Amino acid sequence: MVHTYGPHIFHTQFEHVWDYVNRFGTLEPYRHRVMATVGGRVYSMPINLLTINQFFGTTMGPAEAAAFVAAKTERSGEPVSFEDQGLGFVGRELYEAFFAGYTRKQWGLEPEHLPASILQRLPLRFNYDDSYFNHPFQGIPTEGYTPIVEAILDHPSITVSLGASLRRDQVDAYDHVVWTGPIDAFFDFEHGRLAYRTLDFERKTHEGDLQGCAVMNYCDADVEHTRITEFKHFTPWEAHDRTVTYQEYSRECEPDDTPYYPVRLVSDKEQLVDYLELAKQVDGVTFVGRLGTYRYLDMDVTIKEALDASDVIATALAAGERAPSFVVDPVG
Repeated sequence: MVHTYGPHIFHTQFEHVWDYVNRFGTLEPYRHRVMATVGGRVYSMPINLLTINQFFGTTMGPAEAAAFVAAKTERSGEPVSFEDQGLGFVGRELYEAFFAGYTRKQWGLEPEHLPASILQRLPLRFNYDDSYFNHPFQGIPTEGYTPIVEAILDHPSITVSLGASLRRDQVDAYDHVVWTGPIDAFFDFEHGRLAYRTLDFERKTHEGDLQGCAVMNYCDADVEHTRITEFKHFTPWEAHDRTVTYQEYSRECEPDDTPYYPVRLVSDKEQLVDYLELAKQVDGVTFVGRLGTYRYLDMDVTIKEALDASDVIATALAAGERAPSFVVDPVG
């Protein structure tokens, strides 16, 4: 089972989101673990006590390691940039080894030009827990995500039309429109295109087991790809003699590419505000999702916000009121 658009592990803190997905398919228990190659050596990610002891050649305990890392951090007020956050998070040595080069490849920008929020979502652990996610509910669908989406869409009130487009001047033909495409595309890029990063995948097949883990990050700046995903490790309930890997490359998103990651620099946020003002003037349309709100969202948050949006829209329409353009503030 290959995740065509990169690795997707379902993980959430929201029990109702977990229950919703399990209505439409079976999720097998799965705990995601990531390794990282740095300077010709392999380390455990996210940074934990094993990573710290491996990197510095030490045998520290939790309290000693916490004090050791704290002494290396560099803080000067509230972090603004990714680099500020990294230096105040783990100190210069760990930051340069694990974050700086990888970030330059992933975003195509120097870390000092990226917001601190990108790094704030990553954990730092002073124990040997190497599980990548902290959420209580984690799994991967037994048969993949496609059957789950098919089951969600298998409803008498749902009709799927592929290869269809919607223009602004067609909105009035519907009671209400939920727009999950790029918000700038809805307005025909009136204020220019919002910046995204896209991904290229190089598929390879091998005999046996290539790397012994699901994901290997490559943090060195002189290695062109960012990571290699080996999909057989996502499905330990299956057995395969051969293996499929995707080598992943990040680059600027062009008009004909699939947009993956919203960049959201200061200039992008200013541009986004212009589109938000346009959106608020349109009746009968609610903008949702990663593309509709120009935000980086995991699957579980996307589903939670979709469920919330459906409640808000249904309540407004039943009362004969105007449904909001946004259920979540895209710049909040």
